[in-house]
Amino acid sequence: MPRLRLDIPDFPLFTTELEVRVTDLNYGKHLGNQALLGLLHEARLRWLRERGFADELDVGGCGLIMADVAISFSQEAFLGERLRVELRRGECTRSGFDLYYLVTKVHDRQSVAQAKTFLACFDYQTRRVCAIPAELQQALQTEDSKI
Repeated sequence: MPRLRLDIPDFPLFTTELEVRVTDLNYGKHLGNQALLGLLHEARLRWLRERGFADELDVGGCGLIMADVAISFSQEAFLGERLRVELRRGECTRSGFDLYYLVTKVHDRQSVAQAKTFLACFDYQTRRVCAIPAELQQALQTEDSKI
């Protein structure tokens, strides 16, 4: 069976650095898959905050909910290593968007993982998917000038 392959788009949104913590390690003493998902969440929240949103519960009048995720690991990451996480925007629909993540080691730029999430705009009051608000559409059009 072939490995998962993600076609990473060329639209950079945001870059941040995170450190692998002791709580991110699994029994193999390297970054665990569930911990990587948490680090991706942290990177996504940092992007939203940089764009003026407090959190994922209010991004211009609605919330975000993760509808799917795919992760492909390239190599291990260990305690104390600094990781660079680049967020890139993929396809947008009326009510959601693909967000891609490139995770590399800061010290040598070696790839650790690539991931993709589909985030749907969600009204937590009515429990329904809703259209992408204008403020979030604008944030999705703003390229990161630091890459």
